[in-house]
Amino acid sequence: MDSSRKVTQGFGPIYDRESRILILGTTPSVASVKQGFYYGHSRNVFWRVLAEIFDESIGQSKEEKIAFLHRRHIALWDVLASCDIKGSSDSSIKEPVANDLRPLLSETKINIVFTTGKKATKLYEKLCFPLTGIEAISLPSTSPANVANFCYEDIVRHYRIIKEVLD
Repeated sequence: MDSSRKVTQGFGPIYDRESRILILGTTPSVASVKQGFYYGHSRNVFWRVLAEIFDESIGQSKEEKIAFLHRRHIALWDVLASCDIKGSSDSSIKEPVANDLRPLLSETKINIVFTTGKKATKLYEKLCFPLTGIEAISLPSTSPANVANFCYEDIVRHYRIIKEVLD
C-alpha cells in the first residue's frame, strides 16, 4: 500500500504587520494536519523550544500560540504550498510547489528568514530565495525523527539566535 498523500493546501501564514522574522517549515505533517495547526505532533519540540528561549509559557491552544507569535513579532508558514509526500517524511517530497512569500514580506517588517530542517532549507534556497533575495538561516528540525538523533539542548542552543535577533 502506498502511503503517499498530496498536500495541496497547508496552513495559511501566521503574521501581522509588526512581524520581523519568518520561520518556515517544509509542509504540515500528518499529525499537524490532524491537530489543525503547525508543529502538532506531540513529540515535536518546536513550541517547547520557543517557550524555553523566550522564558515564557506559550500555552497549548492554537489561539495562545498565535498570540505568542504576534507578541514576539514572529511570522510562521511553510515553504511549500503543495507537494506529494509519503506520510510525513520530508525526504520523500516530490512535485514541490512553493508558497509565494513576496506578499507576506511586503506587508511586514520581515528581513530575516529561518528554516526548520535541511529539507526546508534546501527547498527555500531552490524555490524561494530567487524571488525573495533573503538568505535563510538554517535551524535543526524539531520533529520527533530529528530529536531522536539530536540533543534537545543543542536544538535550543541553535534556536537562541531567534531571540538574539529580536532583542
